[in-house]
Amino acid sequence: MGLVTVGELKPTFTGKRGFRLNSSIRHASEWPISDVSSDLTVQVGSSSFCLHKFPLVSRSGKIRKLLSDSKISNICLTNVPGGSEAFEIAAKFCYGINIEINLLNIAKLRCVSHYLEMTEDFSEENLAAKTEHFLKETILPNISTSIIVLHHCEALIPVSEDLNLVNRLMVAIANNACKEQLTSGLLKLDYTFSGTNIEPETPLDWWGKSLAVLNLDFFQRVVSAVKSKGLRQDVISKILISYTNKSLQGLIVRDPKLEKERVLDLESKKKQRLVVETIVKLLPTQGRRSSVPMAFLSSLLKMVIATSSSASSGSCRSDLERRIGLQLDQAILEDVLIPINPIGINNTMYDIDSILRIFSIFLNLDEDDEEEEEHHHHGHRFGDETEMIYDFDSPGSPKQSSILKVSKLMDNYLAEIALDPNLTTSKFIALAELLPDHARIVSDGLYRAVDIYLKVHPNIKDSERYRLCKTIDSQKLSQEACSHAAQNERLPVQMAVQVLYFEQIRLRNAMSSSICPTQFLFSSNCQQFPQRAGSGAGSGAISPRDNYASVRRENRELKLEVARMRMRLTDLEKDHISIKQELVKSNPGTKLFKSFAKKITKLTSLFSFSSLKPSLTAKPISEGRFLFPRRRRHSVS
Repeated sequence: MGLVTVGELKPTFTGKRGFRLNSSIRHASEWPISDVSSDLTVQVGSSSFCLHKFPLVSRSGKIRKLLSDSKISNICLTNVPGGSEAFEIAAKFCYGINIEINLLNIAKLRCVSHYLEMTEDFSEENLAAKTEHFLKETILPNISTSIIVLHHCEALIPVSEDLNLVNRLMVAIANNACKEQLTSGLLKLDYTFSGTNIEPETPLDWWGKSLAVLNLDFFQRVVSAVKSKGLRQDVISKILISYTNKSLQGLIVRDPKLEKERVLDLESKKKQRLVVETIVKLLPTQGRRSSVPMAFLSSLLKMVIATSSSASSGSCRSDLERRIGLQLDQAILEDVLIPINPIGINNTMYDIDSILRIFSIFLNLDEDDEEEEEHHHHGHRFGDETEMIYDFDSPGSPKQSSILKVSKLMDNYLAEIALDPNLTTSKFIALAELLPDHARIVSDGLYRAVDIYLKVHPNIKDSERYRLCKTIDSQKLSQEACSHAAQNERLPVQMAVQVLYFEQIRLRNAMSSSICPTQFLFSSNCQQFPQRAGSGAGSGAISPRDNYASVRRENRELKLEVARMRMRLTDLEKDHISIKQELVKSNPGTKLFKSFAKKITKLTSLFSFSSLKPSLTAKPISEGRFLFPRRRRHSVS
C-alpha cells in the first residue's frame, strides 16, 4: 500500500491547534493497517509492536540504521523518551495516520522525534518539523503553556536537555514575564498622563502559582532566569512563598509544641531541608526594607532549625538570621519565638543563641548608621545648612522609632521566655543587657519580664537575683511600676531602696517644676530655663550647625551623668554588703537599726542634687517623709 500523508495544521473552534486529515485521506478503523503481513517486530520496554519496515524506514533515521541488514526482523529500542505510548504515536505518524499534537503530548512527541531522528533529511514535513512548528506557534508565546510543557519535560530527561527544549522553555517564561511587567508599567503611565481611571490589572505573579508543579531543580532554574531578566523582587518573593507553601504542604508550623510533636522520617526531613535551603538561595537581595515578609523568613528559619543537625545548614541559617536582623523592626513576638531543635542537648524551649545573634545584627547595623551619619555631618560641615536640619536621633525620627520597636519586642520576648523553667539566668541577663541604654524610654516591660522570671525561678542564688535586677533602670520606671516594685518581695532589698530613692527624686523635681514658673515671673535667672552657652542672644534663632553641636554636647554630658550614676550605684552595692555583714555578726536589733540609719543617711547625702533651690532643702525633716513613705514592710524588723 502507499504512504498516507498527514494533513496540515488547522485551528479548531477552541483556539487550539491539532493535526487533522484532509478529505482525501481515508480513516483507518484498525491500526496498524493489515493489508500486508508484518515483517518487523519492535520491542519498546515491555510492549511489542508488529509493524512494517518500509513506513518506519522512510521516516526514521534511527530505524533505518538499525535495519541496514535486510534480514533483521526484530529490533529493541531502549530508553525511548515517553515510552511505548510516545513510540506508538510516532509509528502512526510513519503510517500516515492522523495524530493530534496538543499541550499534553507535545513534549514527548518532540523528544521521540529527536530520538528516532524523524527530521527533514529523511522525509518532508516530518514529525520533528511538525512538533517544532507547534512549539513556536502555540507553546513558547504563552507562560502557562510553557510551564505545563516544562513540567512534562521532567520525565524526558536527558533527551529534553540534549534537545535544548528545557532551556528554551525557561527563557520563554522569563521573557514573557518581563514583557508583561513592562506592559503593565506602560499602561500605568498611560493612565497617569491621560487622567483616566486605572482599570483593575491582573497581578504580575498570576503565573507564579503554576510553578508549583515543577520539581525543585527546574523551579530554581526558572526563578534564576526571571531574576536575570529583571523581574521585580516583590514578584519573585510572592513566587517563592507560593512554591514553599505548596512544596512543604503546611509543614511550617508556628506553634513549637506542635512542631515537637510532629515526627518526620529522615527522608522527608532531608527533602524539606533541601527545599528550604534552595529557597533561601533564591531570595532577593536583602536590605533594610526588603520585599520578603518577616513571617516568611521566620518560618524558614524555624524549618531549618527543626530539620537540620547541629553541623549542617550553617550558611543557610546564618543568612536567614542576617536577613531577619536587618529588618527586625518589622517583626512581631511570634516571629522571634524560634523553638529549639529537639535533637540537641539543650533542653530549653526556645533558641536563645539564635535570637542573640539576630538582635546583635540589628544593633551593629544601628551603630554603622551612626558612624555613617557622623561622617556625613563632618563631610558637610561647611556645606548647605539645610542639610543638617534633620536630627536622626530625635524621638520622632524613623531610626529612633525602629530602636524603640525593637526594645519593646525584646521586652515582650523576655517576658515570654521567662516562663521557661530551664532558662538559665546568664542567658536571660545576656538578652536583657544587649540593648543600649537609649533604646528603652520606659523600663516597665523589662521589669515585668524580670518579675516573671523571679516568680518562675524562686530558687536562684541571691547573687544572680541581684545581677538580674541590675539590668533594670529604676529611673525609667513609671509610677505604677515603682509602687509595685516597692512592695515586691521577690526583689532584693537594695532594689527596693533604690526605687524609693528615685521616687523621692521624681517628687522633688515635680515640686521644683511647679515652683519655678512662679519665680520666673519675678526673676530672669531661673535654672529651669538655661541659656545655651556660645549661642549668642537668648532670643536669637539657633542655626542648624549650632543646634547639632549643642545636641552632641548634651549627649556627652548625659553620658558623664550616667557614669556618675553607675559609680553611685556601686557605692550603694558596697553599703548593702556591709549591712548584710553587720546583720550576720551582730544580732541585737538596736545596734543594727543604728547602723542601717547611718547608711541611709550616707546614701541620702550621696545622692543629693545641688541644683535644687535652697527653699526645697531647708527643711530636712519634711524631706524624710518623701524618702521613706509609710511602708512598714521595709523596716529591718
